[in-house]
Amino acid sequence: MKLMKMSIAALSAISLLAGAGFAGEPMHVVKTRPNAGFERMKPLVGNWQGKSDDGKPVRISYALASDGSVLVEKIDAGSEKEMVTVYYPDGDRLMMTHYCSLHNQPRMRTDAATAESRKLIFDFVDATNLSSPDAMHMHRLAVTFEGKDRFAQEWTWKSGEKEGTVVFRLERMKQDS
Repeated sequence: MKLMKMSIAALSAISLLAGAGFAGEPMHVVKTRPNAGFERMKPLVGNWQGKSDDGKPVRISYALASDGSVLVEKIDAGSEKEMVTVYYPDGDRLMMTHYCSLHNQPRMRTDAATAESRKLIFDFVDATNLSSPDAMHMHRLAVTFEGKDRFAQEWTWKSGEKEGTVVFRLERMKQDS
């Protein structure tokens, strides 16, 4: 019995040490090829302000997350509840998931972009938490780069056969000195 307890204790100690050794191992990051659309979006990191096409103020912030593999956008459109969109590479295309104040999550994808692309167009792929295919949801997003410190977003919503757009024109906010 004493030998069995010593064996169990020894095996437990070896297991803990082995686990600690693996825990200290760095994760091996798989290198992916550059994605032109994602590289075009990354300079948006920071804070932006502007107006919607109906004159309402809007603020958008961007931050890289997950070791720079995703771009997180937070949209504050005044009285609207904050919305979040996450952009990420998908091979040579760019995908996004929009966490909408409508409580659904449309996913959209671009065609392959080039480094010179002035406009990225995201088209609807599918959505989670959509009560029916005809339920209102964001169906398209066009991002137009108008220079280093200016860009526009044109969101297209769809509800049944009806469609409409909301345009945000944004400028980079100046840093406090």
